[in-house]
Amino acid sequence: MGRVALVTGGSRGIGAAISVALKAAGYTVAANYAGNDEAARAFSAETGIATYKWSVADYDACKAGVAAVEAAHGPVAVLVNNAGITRDAMFHRMTPQQWREVIDTNLTGVFNMTHQVWTGMRDRKFGRIITISSINGQKGQAGQANYSAAKAGDLGLTRALAQEGARAGITVNAICPGYIATEMVKAIDAKVLAERILPQIPVGRLGEPEEIARCVVFLAGDGAGFITGATISANGGQYFA
Repeated sequence: MGRVALVTGGSRGIGAAISVALKAAGYTVAANYAGNDEAARAFSAETGIATYKWSVADYDACKAGVAAVEAAHGPVAVLVNNAGITRDAMFHRMTPQQWREVIDTNLTGVFNMTHQVWTGMRDRKFGRIITISSINGQKGQAGQANYSAAKAGDLGLTRALAQEGARAGITVNAICPGYIATEMVKAIDAKVLAERILPQIPVGRLGEPEEIARCVVFLAGDGAGFITGATISANGGQYFA
């Protein structure tokens, strides 16, 4: 049995690709999900990857969820903070609830999850924390003040924790995807996609979830032990940071 990797939001979209890639690389993978039971069951049936349901926005649920994963599979060596939501609105129309829901999941959720595994990683002198941020956390995006703030906060948290974890053998890195061909992006009107989004991407196409997954597998491996506090921008040349 390989090292245990836990992927939040790991049964759909980019998270599913990450879970599958880590399993193929020899890890024992547990995939967290928040709400879609049917999709989680189908994912487990197809891949053989165990799924566990809890909200990363709930600290106590994260504590119980990680405990269940470790009881079943062993200590978590690799944590991929992938779970995220959007509640888009122009700022003058954004409600406090829309702000809180995104911050609670996309930023506080990273704290909630990382806090559960940090002490064990320090004790074992090994750990990999990989957080999926976003191009919009780097450059901002109109209508996504909440999302951009949370994803930018993920980058600050990554850099701070990288300094704390370095001497304990824990690396902490982030990946900032651009437009990736997930169900959500593919649902965008074809005309909007062709005329407004693709022209912004120098390589002329959407990214694939598997391309983000390969970045995760690299950062999780022993060969990336000298890389910490870094941000990989996987956006087809759309934005340089």
